[in-house]
Order: sequence, then C-alpha cells, then structure tokens
Amino acid sequence: HVQLVESGGGSVEAGGSLRLSCQASGYNYTGNCMAWFRQAPGKEREGVASIHTSASSSRYGDSVKGRFTISQDDSKHTVYLQMDSLTPEDTAMYYCAAEGLWLGYCKLSQTIYNSWGQGTQVTVS
Repeated sequence: HVQLVESGGGSVEAGGSLRLSCQASGYNYTGNCMAWFRQAPGKEREGVASIHTSASSSRYGDSVKGRFTISQDDSKHTVYLQMDSLTPEDTAMYYCAAEGLWLGYCKLSQTIYNSWGQGTQVTVS
C-alpha cells in the first residue's frame, strides 16, 4: 500500500528556513505528480507546490512563489520542500500528496491526488 512519510517540520522564527521531506513507497513513483498542501486552523487546505517526478516541472501557489522550492530525488523516492523567508502566515500543517494525475502539468488541486501523508506541523513565530 502507498506510504508517504513526512518529516522536517518544526518551529522557527520569522525569516528562518525549514526543509520538509516526503518519502514515498508502495506505488510506481516515476511519472506521477507529487505536491505539498497546507492547512492552517480555520482555513481551507491550499496548494503550496507541485512537481512531476519524471519531468521535474513544478508549480507554486502565489503566496509562496520566490520563497519555497520543491525538488525531488528519484533515487530516494523523496520530494522536498525548501521553505525560506518564512512568515507567521506560513504556519500550518503541511501535507504531502502523491499519485497525482498528470494533466500536462501538476495541478495544485486536492482532487487529482490519490494518496496523502499524515502531515507535519510548521510553526513560525
């Protein structure tokens, strides 16, 4: 079965950085979309960044463009989210999503992803 193991969350001061990791197993990693979403208390889940595991093409949510970078390591079946210049508005539970449908791009929409991780908390103060 599909497993997505997230790590790297924590607490950081504003202006700091964190790197999240999501290791995937249990399915054909190659040729799919993977993404990071986040959800803050009282808010809807929003797409942060997506990447195609073969093409490595990526997309970003408007609120994180220029600050966050998504990447992936095919040999480790792992997707990373490098988060720089963090602000308190970035505080949320971050979720890894996988088995996303390729539409010519990896859409930042929850509906195209079949598998989800448990989430890792990021708190910026």
